Amino acid sequence: MMLDEYLARIRAHRNNILRYRRLLKTRLSDLECQYIERRLSEEQAAVEALTAEGFPVALTGPKGAAALPNVEVRQ
Repeated sequence: MMLDEYLARIRAHRNNILRYRRLLKTRLSDLECQYIERRLSEEQAAVEALTAEGFPVALTGPKGAAALPNVEVRQ
């Protein structure tokens, strides 16, 4: 997945979560409230799943080389 697509998906889920939280602060029937809470839970799970996959860009050096050079620490 490309970085732009990844960030767009995270942003869309975040916006949905914010919208559902705002809706829960309004007057809703029990049925509406249950539906919104279920959707909120699904959106939060989707964000967790995306972030659990890790950031889609890895910082690596040339093939066979370490990403960062070895550095000695003097005391």
